[in-house]
Amino acid sequence: MQVFGNVASLPLSKVSKSSGKKYFELRIAESHRNDTSSESTTWYTVRLMKDSDPGLAKGDFVKVTGKLKTDFYLSREGKPTGTLLIIAFEASKISKPTPRAASEEQPETATEVKN
Repeated sequence: MQVFGNVASLPLSKVSKSSGKKYFELRIAESHRNDTSSESTTWYTVRLMKDSDPGLAKGDFVKVTGKLKTDFYLSREGKPTGTLLIIAFEASKISKPTPRAASEEQPETATEVKN
């Protein structure tokens, strides 16, 4: 599965209790283009199974590739709740295209010179 979204929390280094391996955990928000309502935003917790720091900052636009799972648990109030969890093997920053100036969008046309 691939998810494209914005980094919402800085990656935190953690160690697996079962295997003892290091990984990084962060939150990302995926929203659909031209839809600004908060109901259309999907939140994911990402566990990046790598030893090295991914070098991501809050607000970076990223592509995450991994396996989607649901993580169910009891909230502090004792109610069952859950999150979408991506066990990721890749999380890479994608640079957004910069808007071009209006003069760059229209190619110059040759003008004829009449004598």
